[in-house]
Amino acid sequence: MSQLVPTSPRPSRRTSATAFAAAAPDADDPLLQFAPYLHPAPRRNSITPAKQRAFIATLAATGIVTQAARSIGVSLEALYKLRRLAGAEGFAAAWEAALDHGVARLEDCALALAIEGEEVPIVSGGQMLGWYRKHNFGFIRFLLAQRRGARFGERDAFAALRPGHPVYERLRAEWLHEEYGDEEQTYAEIDAMLDAMRENTAANTLLLAEDEEEEEEP
Repeated sequence: MSQLVPTSPRPSRRTSATAFAAAAPDADDPLLQFAPYLHPAPRRNSITPAKQRAFIATLAATGIVTQAARSIGVSLEALYKLRRLAGAEGFAAAWEAALDHGVARLEDCALALAIEGEEVPIVSGGQMLGWYRKHNFGFIRFLLAQRRGARFGERDAFAALRPGHPVYERLRAEWLHEEYGDEEQTYAEIDAMLDAMRENTAANTLLLAEDEEEEEEP
């Protein structure tokens, strides 16, 4: 994991791993090699390519969009508006990649918490007697199920999928659509097939009646 540096100005809040930010990516990091948006008519407050790269670098280090926006002095509204513009596809893709870096850092923190536990004070009679390390076994089971689902995941995850369950009904509708196509079209095809069968039956009945008349003639 990248080297972490404290971001909180208050010493009392510098003990949690989530209060730290990873080191920003180097200038030659592939994450920062995206094609920035180029303003056709730049103004004094335009989000320049340099600011776009600084935003992505801070976002990758912190995982927090508001903090990254604050670091370059730009509002969230302006950043979201920029990423929707034609020609800003590279910036938008780098934004998503930077968020993935932040999620990976959060996952590292969660794994560290599950493995190492957390220090909890021992208090009695208003006095702190010491500390003990507490492990949250429910949290550990959750992480194992997520990271090692084949071994620790819920084996009966589909047991509740019965008729009436919303997921079951959604999947059933998708399967029926794939098998039979559009419902109205299917009914129309069935009606057309029945009409054709009725016409064939009527035609056969008429032919049989004509044959019988011919046989009855002297």
